[in-house]
Amino acid sequence: MTSAQTTASPALLARIEDACLNASAPPQQRWLDGWLMRLSPGKARRARSIHALFDGLLPLDERLALADATYREAGLPLIFRMTPFTSPGGLDGELDQRGFVRVDETLVMHCPALPTQAEALPEGLVLQSPPHADFAEAVGELRGSPADQRRSQAERLMLSPVPYQGWLLRRPGDGAVMACAQTAREGNMVGLYDVFVHPEARGQALSRRLCATLLAQAQAAGATLGYLQVQADNAAAVAVYRRLGFVESYRYYYRGRPGQTD
Repeated sequence: MTSAQTTASPALLARIEDACLNASAPPQQRWLDGWLMRLSPGKARRARSIHALFDGLLPLDERLALADATYREAGLPLIFRMTPFTSPGGLDGELDQRGFVRVDETLVMHCPALPTQAEALPEGLVLQSPPHADFAEAVGELRGSPADQRRSQAERLMLSPVPYQGWLLRRPGDGAVMACAQTAREGNMVGLYDVFVHPEARGQALSRRLCATLLAQAQAAGATLGYLQVQADNAAAVAVYRRLGFVESYRYYYRGRPGQTD
């Protein structure tokens, strides 16, 4: 555990995890003996993986067989999201013994003091907040996501129990999207999601400037705590978030069968 982690109380970490779960809730989900099975066909693994939240009563192999059938029916691989809150604590070792491999360590970070001043955005770019479907299409275009993943993201945003707002930095001349991000508000917390910069626009600190602006807007509207998730090996992004005041909260990763973790 890092020093940044030890400064946050267990209650705060649990609130952040709750916010992460709420903000990623797809309409396609069901419970299986203490496991929250998320079955979205979209890109985000957190919306198409198992979150083991309670011990359950069935033997593990029986639960795995039932979960396997559910995910096969949905056309998805069987993947678990493993966090400090996974229950029971020995599940990680049990899955490892059954051949489930560990992939994609992710940092959850929080910002205990949100920026109060927006950063100036580059001249010639316009900040817009489009409808969810348009935002999902723009993000999908930036990332090269297939059409079905774009539709799934739009559906998840429109039906989310947590209010989302998408933001695009556009070039007015041709309408090209140079950067994007989303905010999700829950109580006094604001989450940053889908932060992405067009390759042509990198080197202008767009991600930091856009995130600072959105966090300052949220702070002015009453938010007092920010949170986000970022891949642990994305050193450039982690450095940007640290400069904005984010510190590490905890880490999680996924487990799936070899060749079936995407």
